[in-house]
Amino acid sequence: MTDTLARPPFDPELEAALALVGDQLPPTLTADMIPLLRESPVSGEDEIFSVLSERGFTWRDVSITSHDDGEIVVSVIEKQGRTGTGPGFFHTHGGGMIIGNRWLGVVGFLDWAERYNGVIVTVEYRLAPEFPDPYPVEDCYAGLRWAADHADELGIDPTRLLIGGGSAGGGLAAGTALLARDRRGPELIGQLLIYPMLDDRDATVSTRQIDGIGVWDRGSNLTGWTALLGDRRGGDDVSIYAAPARATDLSGLPPAFIDCGSAEVFRDEDVAYATKLWEAGVHAELHVWAGGFHGFDMFAPHAAVAQAMLAARDNWVNRLLA
Repeated sequence: MTDTLARPPFDPELEAALALVGDQLPPTLTADMIPLLRESPVSGEDEIFSVLSERGFTWRDVSITSHDDGEIVVSVIEKQGRTGTGPGFFHTHGGGMIIGNRWLGVVGFLDWAERYNGVIVTVEYRLAPEFPDPYPVEDCYAGLRWAADHADELGIDPTRLLIGGGSAGGGLAAGTALLARDRRGPELIGQLLIYPMLDDRDATVSTRQIDGIGVWDRGSNLTGWTALLGDRRGGDDVSIYAAPARATDLSGLPPAFIDCGSAEVFRDEDVAYATKLWEAGVHAELHVWAGGFHGFDMFAPHAAVAQAMLAARDNWVNRLLA
């Protein structure tokens, strides 16, 4: 696009990783790519199952009823032989609302489940464009409601239920937290918003800076939001639960952790959301990692800035649950 702006430079370590990523993933995803992307092993399920088994975790699937009487699946993950109660980690996966499944990103929650004798519940919400708004966020809310309603049998302390996810999953976690507030439950101890996808309006400086470069650029973002909202994208008829950046009242929400890179589309909307949380008197922690592209912790986990990003998340969860 002609109005692309200068952007912050990528971290040198990350720039080298990005060159490798570029060989596998085009910077701009279009609607016609969705079927093929869904066929590719985005979530690396076999690898994830191997990690779970090696670390002594078990998992089981449960079918539940969701929006419009549809049936969705949640998976319950916990250490083998676990007894007693601990926190619940409700996970909403990324993938731009259009790809991915409930296993994408769940490995990032294993340390906390192990450390705090917790349970992870991860939800297979239905994807756009086949299931546009409000299906994804309503599916996430139904999964959260199920986890809270079954806290006793799951061994979850209902006062320590944390929601979290990355990218689109971060946006869905924020939207689900808003639904939980407005529907008076379930109570959440915190919301972990990992480089969340919050704003459909394509109006920030960062969206114009990250156009045709990086991971999940402006064009990809428009593809995702259009799949979710159709002709409503960018207009007046978009709910705060679909695009939490549109919420004008963020009071009464649980403490939030928000992170992002300085060189990604979501930077400005994530900073704005943290600012609005502070304005509403909500406890929020914000990290903007210099030189970071979208999802760099997954693509280059051994880079120094990725290690710092992961440590900051870990520190926040430890303080929240200690």
